[in-house]
Amino acid sequence: MNSPYHSDISKVCVIGPECTGKTMLSAAVAKQLDTVWVEEYARAYLNRLRIPYEEGDLIKIAHGQIRMEDEWVIDANNILVCDTNPIVVKVWSEFKYGRCDKTILDLIATRKYDLYLLTYIDIPWIADPLREHPDRREELYNIYLDEMKNQAVPFVEIKGTEQQRLDTALAAIAKYIPSKNE
Repeated sequence: MNSPYHSDISKVCVIGPECTGKTMLSAAVAKQLDTVWVEEYARAYLNRLRIPYEEGDLIKIAHGQIRMEDEWVIDANNILVCDTNPIVVKVWSEFKYGRCDKTILDLIATRKYDLYLLTYIDIPWIADPLREHPDRREELYNIYLDEMKNQAVPFVEIKGTEQQRLDTALAAIAKYIPSKNE
């Protein structure tokens, strides 16, 4: 196949503010669907930096995230679950720096996703050196909600307990992702 993106694989992206259970949900959904999930590239990237990140690092993070997607799609079982995508980098860039580099916007335009799962802020904040805004999660959530409303891909808000979140996510996938067995 010429393209690293396999068109027969559906992509579900878990998106939302920091510390809203994206990673936990991504892993749980992938496990239930017997498939793979793409971890958040930013965490590994930022952990390697010896200095505070800068605006230019966000371009590297966006490229790294899509590179991981393109690598992991090969191992996906009908659905690839993505813990974040370049839209997260866009939101963060605009939130922190008041703008987003055209490179990131161009990457967003080239990526195809079939469903977004937008995680809500109803789980407790867990302090982490990479997390920056415990008091601004609602503001960030509303930015993500606006992003989701202004794009064409279906999205579902994910709220509640861990089990409720998983059940909502699986129901959304069943509704919006065509079964490969039909």
